[in-house]
Amino acid sequence: MPNQLSDISGLTKLGSQAAPSKNMEAFPNRTPERFYLVTLVSNEFTCLCPKTGQPDFASIKVEYVPDQKVVESKSFKLYLWSYRNEGVFHEHLINLILEDLVKLLDPHWIKVTGVFNVRGGIGITVEAEETKTQKARVEWSKHQDLNKAESNE
Repeated sequence: MPNQLSDISGLTKLGSQAAPSKNMEAFPNRTPERFYLVTLVSNEFTCLCPKTGQPDFASIKVEYVPDQKVVESKSFKLYLWSYRNEGVFHEHLINLILEDLVKLLDPHWIKVTGVFNVRGGIGITVEAEETKTQKARVEWSKHQDLNKAESNE
């Protein structure tokens, strides 16, 4: 199914000058009747400790089952980049990312995971998820459980 001009008509970030931005964009999902998983991973995320201003490094992973919209990946990259000079606790950050994506996409199911590098002897992993359609969550949770079992063998 080829893209149509209407798919990209509202996108302003793709193909333009890159600058940090909290404004993520989305395009229409051409197969909203099908549950499928979209996974976005950024291994170069940085933000600042809100107290010390020291940098925190993380891998951010977003998994979601789209409904009517799909996030445009460059706008997501610029969104993550916008946190580079912001002080934010890891737990708040992952929930903010989740809330912003839910507001933009209204997906069937979404999970955001942040794996923060060890600093001060402690690594932190934060996971937050939201479910609109239980069937989508169950289907992709089973898939994830199978992948974990296979990687442990």
